[in-house]
Amino acid sequence: MRVTVAQLNPIVGDVEGNLKKILDILPQCRSEQSDLVVFPELFLTGYPPRDFLERTFFIEKTQRAIEELVTLSKKYTELGILFGAPTPTGKETGKRIYNSALLVFDGCMLATQHKSLLPAYDVFDETRYFDPSPSLHVIPFKDEVLGISVCEDAWNDPAVFLKRRIYASDPIEKLVGMGATLLINISASPFHKGKEELRHTIIRNHAVKCKVPFVYVNQIGGNDELIFDGRSMCLDRQGCPVAIFPSFKEHVQTVDMKQAGTPGLYAPQDKVESVYEALILGIKDYMRKCGFSKTVVGLSGGIDSALTCILAKEACGKQNVLGISMPSPFSSPGSIEDSRRLAGTLGIQFEIISITGIYHSYLETLREFFGEGMDVTEENIQARIRGNILMAFSNKFGYLVLSTGNKSELAVGYCTLYGDMNGGLAVLSDVPKTMVYELAHYINREGEVISKEILEKPPSAELRPNQTDQDTLPPYPLLDQILHYYIEEGCSQEEIASHVGNPDTVRWVIGAVDRNEYKRRQAAPGLKVTTKAFGVGRRMPIAAKV
Repeated sequence: MRVTVAQLNPIVGDVEGNLKKILDILPQCRSEQSDLVVFPELFLTGYPPRDFLERTFFIEKTQRAIEELVTLSKKYTELGILFGAPTPTGKETGKRIYNSALLVFDGCMLATQHKSLLPAYDVFDETRYFDPSPSLHVIPFKDEVLGISVCEDAWNDPAVFLKRRIYASDPIEKLVGMGATLLINISASPFHKGKEELRHTIIRNHAVKCKVPFVYVNQIGGNDELIFDGRSMCLDRQGCPVAIFPSFKEHVQTVDMKQAGTPGLYAPQDKVESVYEALILGIKDYMRKCGFSKTVVGLSGGIDSALTCILAKEACGKQNVLGISMPSPFSSPGSIEDSRRLAGTLGIQFEIISITGIYHSYLETLREFFGEGMDVTEENIQARIRGNILMAFSNKFGYLVLSTGNKSELAVGYCTLYGDMNGGLAVLSDVPKTMVYELAHYINREGEVISKEILEKPPSAELRPNQTDQDTLPPYPLLDQILHYYIEEGCSQEEIASHVGNPDTVRWVIGAVDRNEYKRRQAAPGLKVTTKAFGVGRRMPIAAKV
């Protein structure tokens, strides 16, 4: 069977636009004599549609689009069209919607297969919206028997999930037992560092164990916090790749599933490179899908703002990025010059707006109430002045403000509400400080983009004389190690101390993470690149004590 895999980038809620993307591909499928074209999970609505699914008019609009596609399929009499969409269950109880794969052929709805396993962990909340499929079935189509599944239905491999199997059943195993000769999984599988290899292992294991070829299609694109990397694949019955699709790019390719795979065709993408490309796509799609074309970044002369600025330039072009340096009485001349040099290297617009006068005006206004003493309050005032200036440029000229704080700072509250946390998108909020440096070195792999001065200077907020981050925080390698165990692995204080030592430091870090939940709740949305990001996938109470 010749299968066209359509790894595409839908827009959530844009049913008409997503339908058009399907229709635009069909002439290519016909010219390449494809038997079947396969689109990702919930492609008509985009993934994740979240509470759009609770709006009756939205479901009705989706059903009209399905009917239109069925009618238009008469033009392509030899082509099956397999895509994802929500469908009504027809029941009066339950969620009353399925997450479905629909197979359209020659003006008819040939078959539907609903999703069986509904994830409700991390960023997923499908039991909120969908009912599970009451049954599985295989679909005779042309010279194959199709075993069609939806995303999570393929994620119950006991060989991979040794410690924690969430589901009792394995839909893939059942489909093969029912006689499937070609397995197809339509998916919307979000990216995190290292997930590509895990995903390939799972799909390969199914093909090898079942001795059945496997077609896997994943969407690409950024939708709010989530980034989808694609990396669709077609494997033969030995689990050998027939086709491996690129990361973070739309790609449509017709594959003859009768042919044998090519050993060595699959190679995992470098992990740092994958995070770099994910962040660029996340910024690009957040801007495009929210209607922004320009962005502004506060350039401090530090590595976080430098990295954010470089990612912005790659995402939307140098002509659409404004960098603003906002020196205070405590800013070093080197920081201003480092920012100027970076802007020149990138070719972006650059402005300097001193906040010294505004800062002294604040102090004078508050002196009657605060007295002469200085503490963190006066430090935060500087950050809030800068945040206000960036937001003023956003209001006046339509820039999207990109906040520059990293995950390590956000975790322990080393950031200022309504100051450096201001912004429409927190680009690095899931990028630990140690990964910031990894990304910087990746950027400099073919020549200096981020200067040696920025790379080697001790990290500092420059809000008081001779300040460095390590005056307040543990060394970043230790801090990030503790944060990984606590946030991503869910380890206890005692378990973390057994891994890293430093029990007093571990206790301080955990306390800081817990105390600052209220800050993170007010942060701009961020881009998820690790297994556990702050945001929809980590739902911690604010007023709590453990």
